[in-house]
Amino acid sequence: MTPPASYAGMALADLLDAFASNDPVPGGGSAAALAGAVGASLLIMVAGLPKTRTGAPEEVADLAEASARLRPIRDTLASFIERDSDAYAAVIEAMRLPKANDAEKEARRAAIDAAMRGAIDVPMDTMRACQQALRGAVVVARNGNTNASTDTGTAVLLLMAGLRGAALNVDVNLKSVSDAAFGERVSAERDQLTSDAEADARRATDRLSRA
Repeated sequence: MTPPASYAGMALADLLDAFASNDPVPGGGSAAALAGAVGASLLIMVAGLPKTRTGAPEEVADLAEASARLRPIRDTLASFIERDSDAYAAVIEAMRLPKANDAEKEARRAAIDAAMRGAIDVPMDTMRACQQALRGAVVVARNGNTNASTDTGTAVLLLMAGLRGAALNVDVNLKSVSDAAFGERVSAERDQLTSDAEADARRATDRLSRA
């Protein structure tokens, strides 16, 4: 199973075909990253419109700052489309290691555990990036052109979908990690990221509802 050189560089139709194929990658984790990247892109678009909510100079400044913060987040999320697939491939490779004797079994268990941690790191990073982008969504919702409120609202939904999809991958992969302390730390951060993201999503959508 060899993923293409770069999912982010594929034509849209080819990328959709890749998701629709019978291959295990790209899968849900990559789709979560893609959703987040599209959501961040919409926020950048609204932040860059020539007209702001009222045309006040401070709105222009706030939106420019938000856009500058969102661009690297968008690019990071785009890179996670492929990184998630690479992490899954590492898990499969570890599971295919020989287990004919005790030494091989122990080496295989250690390799699987390390690969599973990597498969947790990627969706956790996706959650972090989506949560950071949702902070920007609050700024865009507060200052952006009201005619683009549906674009901002769609961005919020996509970012929450990306975060929640990534959380599903965190949860399922945590079941295969034996380190209880590690699992507790990851679960605590997962819950905090979800709570913070939901709060920012509410703030953004509440502001849009008053547009």
